[in-house]
Amino acid sequence: MNFTFSEEQNLFRDSIRRYLEETYPFENRAKTLEHPNGYPEELWQSLAELGWLALPFAEEYDGLGGSAVDSMIVMEEIGRVLLVSPFLSTVLLSGQLIAAAGSESQKRDLIPQIGAGQLKLALAFAEANSGYDLAHVSTSAVKEGNGYRLNGAKCAVFNAQSADIIIVVARTSGAVDDQEGLSLFRLDPTMDGLEIKNYRTHDGGTASDIVFEDLFIPDKALLGDVGTAYPHLQKVIDQASVALCAEASGAMWAISEQSGVYFKTREQFGQNLGSFQALQHRLVEVYMKCQLSQSLVYDAVCALDDFDVLEQSADGDTTNIAQKVSQKVSAAKYQVGLDARSVGQEGIQFHGGMGMMTELPIGHYYKRITMINATFGDPRYHLKRYRDTMCQSIISAT
Repeated sequence: MNFTFSEEQNLFRDSIRRYLEETYPFENRAKTLEHPNGYPEELWQSLAELGWLALPFAEEYDGLGGSAVDSMIVMEEIGRVLLVSPFLSTVLLSGQLIAAAGSESQKRDLIPQIGAGQLKLALAFAEANSGYDLAHVSTSAVKEGNGYRLNGAKCAVFNAQSADIIIVVARTSGAVDDQEGLSLFRLDPTMDGLEIKNYRTHDGGTASDIVFEDLFIPDKALLGDVGTAYPHLQKVIDQASVALCAEASGAMWAISEQSGVYFKTREQFGQNLGSFQALQHRLVEVYMKCQLSQSLVYDAVCALDDFDVLEQSADGDTTNIAQKVSQKVSAAKYQVGLDARSVGQEGIQFHGGMGMMTELPIGHYYKRITMINATFGDPRYHLKRYRDTMCQSIISAT
């Protein structure tokens, strides 16, 4: 498969890299993280002016009609500079979920606001006992009059602290583990009856735990159709998983490049560290892991981009296509998880005791990589998912 970027994509990537390096240098990271939300509001507005927030949405909703490859380019550059923002939670999670599951009127109302930087969102889907199972939802929404009565709790809701709208996954029918019966609701985080506990994550971001106790929400809060959220949620989480892999890939390349520069300047026993053959070999291994992980990310991204085309040519049977996409997503998440952790550890060792200092970026990259590994499924989970989907493909073929 050809992973070569087009001329436009190369120009796009270079412009993103220049902008982020100029406006978000590591030297300013500590001061930037002092903001209550972990980022300044003017940064978010500048991303909107550059068109990044409208990138993945269709032109009919004031978007730019970008592909999964375009979003991957943005996420890779975000990973290189450790940018903290609600780009993932607002654009690639909530925004894409609205685009996939929302009604036409909801799309025309909400998506243009996202692209213009006027609306920030958070997705509340994880629960304390759900693990990485998206279908394990105990939060209930019971029909009552002209609305629903919401009860339950969600954990690790990224960027809920700064969100204007929180999209909640709740069960309107079925058992706790059923894929059917899940629905999406839009909530105003300032409404009475919401108990929100905000906290900072160890990589510099923000997250919240939310409790719903007999919270009444009107019918208009429903996003899309009742009981049909699971396939849309699964698809969007897969897309976001690959986006996080791209971010981790960018962090890995930054660690590799910064370690190479450090080897050229740091002296030991009267020689540059780069002159020691053993360290040269280890740096080459880091480079190879960066290349392998990036290749798997590209493969998964291309699978996501081709998914719609494959669906149209599948004569109505999309089961095998969905399984193949799931396999590539899990393959990327598994391999990137292992390699990113290894590269982060090597980067810290390359820098010695200085690698753990907050004044150097290496330790910050490792914290972010650790957070990415635990989001949307760790390597062990995706290894099992890959094996399960592979078995299903073999059974279907026979």
